[in-house]
Amino acid sequence: MAVTQFKPDDARRCFPCWDEPACKATFKITLDVPSQLVAISNMPIIEEKVDGDLKTISYQESPIMSTYLVAIVVGLFDYVEHLTSDGVKVRVYSQVGKVNQGKFALDVAVRTLELYKEYFAVPYPLPKLDMVAIPDFAFGSMENYGLVTYCETSLLYDVQHSTTADKQRVVIVVAHELAHQWFGNLVTMEWWTHLWLNEGFATWVSYLAADCLFPEWKVWTQFLDDYTEGLEMDGLTESHPIEVKINHASEIDEIIDSISYIKGASVTRMLQSYLGADCFQRSLASYVKKFACSNAKTEDLWAALEEGSGVPVNKLMNSWTKQKGYPVVSVKVEDQKLVFEQSRFLASGTHGDGQWIVPITLCCGSYDVRKIFLLQKSSETLDMKELMSDESNLASAWVKLNVDQTGFYRVEYDEDLEARLRNAIENKYLSATDRFGILEDSFALCMARQKSFTSFFTLMNAYKEELEYTVLSNLIKMSYKVERITADAAPESPVNIIYFFINLFLHSAMKLGWEPKTGESHMDAMLRGEVLTALAVFGHNLTLEEASRRFLAFLDDRNTPLLHPDIRKAVYVAVMRRVSTSNRFGYESLLRVYRETNLSQEKARILSSLTSSPDPNITLEALNFLLSSEVRIQDAVLGLAVSREGRETAWTWLKDNWEHISKTWGSGYLITHFINSIVSPFASLEKAEEIQEFFASRTNSKIARTLKQSIERVHINAYWVQSFRIEVQNELARALVEFVQACAIQ
Repeated sequence: MAVTQFKPDDARRCFPCWDEPACKATFKITLDVPSQLVAISNMPIIEEKVDGDLKTISYQESPIMSTYLVAIVVGLFDYVEHLTSDGVKVRVYSQVGKVNQGKFALDVAVRTLELYKEYFAVPYPLPKLDMVAIPDFAFGSMENYGLVTYCETSLLYDVQHSTTADKQRVVIVVAHELAHQWFGNLVTMEWWTHLWLNEGFATWVSYLAADCLFPEWKVWTQFLDDYTEGLEMDGLTESHPIEVKINHASEIDEIIDSISYIKGASVTRMLQSYLGADCFQRSLASYVKKFACSNAKTEDLWAALEEGSGVPVNKLMNSWTKQKGYPVVSVKVEDQKLVFEQSRFLASGTHGDGQWIVPITLCCGSYDVRKIFLLQKSSETLDMKELMSDESNLASAWVKLNVDQTGFYRVEYDEDLEARLRNAIENKYLSATDRFGILEDSFALCMARQKSFTSFFTLMNAYKEELEYTVLSNLIKMSYKVERITADAAPESPVNIIYFFINLFLHSAMKLGWEPKTGESHMDAMLRGEVLTALAVFGHNLTLEEASRRFLAFLDDRNTPLLHPDIRKAVYVAVMRRVSTSNRFGYESLLRVYRETNLSQEKARILSSLTSSPDPNITLEALNFLLSSEVRIQDAVLGLAVSREGRETAWTWLKDNWEHISKTWGSGYLITHFINSIVSPFASLEKAEEIQEFFASRTNSKIARTLKQSIERVHINAYWVQSFRIEVQNELARALVEFVQACAIQ
């Protein structure tokens, strides 16, 4: 198979060109290829001549487009096809034998093209759209005009063996790449400095599309998982603005990250929420029409939105795109007035400079009592009497800022307001998005040492009956971090913390059970696997036993109903938690399943589980397997999230194999995964120094920013450990014992 990937500046390696996004041209392509192979390009075929073992294929001339969007794919393929209502031919190509796995993506693509035609008020610009599943495609997916390429896990869906989360991933990725056909391909950024215009917007609109196609999935609530990733990265000193001045295309890999994609999407969502959905859509359609077949910069988008809304969008949004970071808005009650202050949030807990124009949304005691205003100064005051006519409720009414988490900022409440919110959570007054936001902000403030562990654990206890997927999923991620930090800080005391988390997740695990239920929600199907994985990681015996039973049944019969795809990752992790040098059965069995399956998603599940063993020897063996010829280069990064017990082993392995890793992965962005995954979990200043020393003579432009960010995370963890050590000697230890004693441990 032959596949081109020209973004950002590799078209010049294939044909002579002005290889910059603003230098648009039309392209007329002719290929000579082996006659038995399928050859696809951006436009439909107009002529094909066979001459023995070769054939010459000529394609229609393309519309005006940028060089990085030109594409060619040659190989042995099957395809499925369908037409949109206005006659656009859509095909999904896959390797021979996998064609049925393309049917779901085909349906999604046809519906998405029709949705975008309405939303952008401009028809899809080309006569056809081909989407191709590439077995080894490290880029993930690429929006080439009329010929979109994907790694198999992002395009193919197997009804019997793919998970509910796999299905959702296909929808989000297809919607993202098809959004680019308008926002990126038809209207292209002027220069790479404006990359976020392509990527941040396409990320935002992919959720908009998924929400329209599958409203029951509640994807805007799930968007908060991405949103949190953006907040986490932008809370680092070593972050960067959404708009980064790019002097040379070789610098682009460094900004293909959570800031360009997720912060870009989040501030788009914030602006849409502030301007209103209808106004935003009309202004956007006007922008697409005005700049169709040409190039635009950020200010052009702001001008269109400003003209459509009458709001000074340029002034509002410059504070979000041209400076790095974001604010934490603190709120307290003084004399029945709400006092707001903003300052830059830094995960290190240090002081940061910056001021933003913050669209504040708040509710007081009810979602019917709502206020929206712009916080433009460092502090402002709001009289609560303006919000509530019944003054008797002023002293007890809950106040929630950043309603539905549409704003890209954190909120810090004083003790009184926090207690009111905790009560509102326990009494189920708040939406899932707001429960998520309160927990997420509290965790970040605890990590930055602005809030005590005790107050955070008290808040977490209010979530013991939580059943909403996005909220619990985030709570599980937090629990992994907290367990690691507490184990580093006080190796003798994590037992109570593990019991606390087991009890926190048992309620939902028992509600969900191991088997899918008829008519259950999409989110419950995804949550089951995550909750069971958490119980396995924390060593819950009943979970480990049941996982082992189901795994043995699966080894006998790969189609057994006992191992639904949604729980396979949980079972594989549980199996690996019991693997050791003297008990290798689970590890060897998983390798056998890996070798026998041809489903990319199943291979990915296994690779992401193999390094879960607490035995460092097994961890080392699994890491070495990642470097073997049995693992595709793009997939090696899936196995880098090792168990807490395997961190030191992974670091030694990285140093020992750095020359090979750097040579193999060093030309693309995947190299950053090796550093981030293995370096970031450490939590001591000594380790940070050791990492810095090792990379002192091994740093290049591809990894420089990631390395600085990873070392900064180690420092943040180290200071968090120190903070915990002080607190654990005092009230936290007592509080944890009380929480555990109040629960029935299983």
